Order: sequence, then C-alpha cells, then structure tokens
Amino acid sequence: MNNDKKINLALMSASAYTAAQIIANVLSTKITLLPILGLSMDGGTVIYPLTFTLRDFVHKTCGKKNSRLVVIFAASLSLVAFASFWLVGNMPADPTWPFQESYDNILRPIARITLASIIAQVISELADTEIFSAVYKRMNDVAGSLISNFISLILDSLIFCLIAFLGVMPFSVVVSVIISNIMIKAVISGLSSPFIRLIPRTVKPEEI
Repeated sequence: MNNDKKINLALMSASAYTAAQIIANVLSTKITLLPILGLSMDGGTVIYPLTFTLRDFVHKTCGKKNSRLVVIFAASLSLVAFASFWLVGNMPADPTWPFQESYDNILRPIARITLASIIAQVISELADTEIFSAVYKRMNDVAGSLISNFISLILDSLIFCLIAFLGVMPFSVVVSVIISNIMIKAVISGLSSPFIRLIPRTVKPEEI
C-alpha cells in the first residue's frame, strides 16, 4: 500500500471518529424511548456506539500511540464545541429572532452532558485502546474489536449516565437509560465490529 493511501485511511478514520463523538454529544440532549421495550435512552446512543469501532479503525491505521492522541484530541474538540455553544448563547439575541429560549433549553444543558461525555469517553476509549491492543496481538482484529468494545461500552455507559443524569432525572429513569445504553451500544457495536476487517493495518505490528 502506498503512503498516500495509508495517510488517507488514517485521516478518514480519525475524522469520522472525532465527528461521531461531537455529534453524539449534541444528540444526547434529548431523552427518547426505545420502541417496543419502552426504555429511556439518550439520543446520542444512536450514533455513539460507532465510535468504539471507529477508534479501532484509527488504531489499525495510526497505531496505539496515535490512537491515544486522537481520543484526547476529540475530547478537546468537544470542549471547544461546548465553549462555542456557551459563548453564542450568552451573546444578545437579535430582537427579531424568537428562538433564544429554545436555544437555551436545548444547547445550554449540553454543559453537563459534555462534561460527562468527555470523562466517560477518555476513560472508556483509552481502556478500549489497551484492550484492543492486547487482544489483537493474541487473537485477531475482529476479536479485539468485539471484546474491547463490549467492555468499554459498559464502562462508558455507567460513567456517562451517572454523571450526566443522576440527580437530574428520577433514579429509575437513570437506570433505564443505563440499561438501554448498554443494550443498544452492544447491538450496534456487535454489528459494526466485523467491519474492522475492511480496514488494512497500515502500521507495524509492534505499533498496535
């Protein structure tokens, strides 16, 4: 594989991972219900589970060391997004613009959610990095993705939901959100993990 293709794969993997993290933060401001099961779920769960597999893509194309840096960089961008929402929210609204209250109701709560997401993301994704590396070297990339994702998504769901929603919503709802988070993340992650086979390893074995 030529160097240009290696760089393109690395850039696309890192960009997709970072974008999914930020989009999930915004979507998490809405609490929805799972069809049929009726469990509460934050909207970010629709896309966030993909970040675990996308991080594995980064790992295979950038290596373990750079994968850690991408996790920290994505968390930093989430902070920038929060600061931007806060700054614009505090700027005086034009008298003809009637949506300030809607802006405040939707984007102001993102502060606690962003904090919860960043803490959960950094801890769980760094754990995912170490587990993926260990399992990949002993087994293969699919096993590494499945096992690391499953452990990390449980860790992520517990940390995120407790920080973001405990004390804000009834405890029963928080438990419901945790359960639905784990269920949905496990399903989506399980479906997406095998796609790790489509991403060729572009780093040396010792860099995994």
